[in-house]
Amino acid sequence: QVQLVESGGGSVQAGGSLKLTCVASGTIFKPNNMAWYRQVSGKEREFVAVARTQGDTNYADSVKGRFTISRSGNTINLQMDNLRPEDTAIYQCNLNHFGTQYWGQGTQVTVSP
Repeated sequence: QVQLVESGGGSVQAGGSLKLTCVASGTIFKPNNMAWYRQVSGKEREFVAVARTQGDTNYADSVKGRFTISRSGNTINLQMDNLRPEDTAIYQCNLNHFGTQYWGQGTQVTVSP
C-alpha cells in the first residue's frame, strides 16, 4: 500500500554537504510522521529527524544545527551540512502511518576525514 524511495546518498569529505530525498507513494492518510533514521553495522538504528503533517519537526541532538528536514506533502528532504565522519551510515526513510511503520531500503552516506 505504501512505498518509500530514498535518493541522494553518496561520498563526501568532512565539512561537505549532501541532500537526501524520500518520496512516499500509495494510500496515505493524515496524520502521519515521516522521519529519517540511520544505522551503522553492529549498532542500533538511530533517530535523526522527523516531520509531521501538522508541520512540526524535531532533531536528534547529534545533528541539531547541521541537518535540516523539510516536507512537502509526502516528500521529505534532509539537507546535511558540515558533515562529519561520525555521520557515516545507511540513512533510511520512515513513515509512521496510524502506528504502522513503513521503511525504505536506505541510502549510503560516507564521510571521509
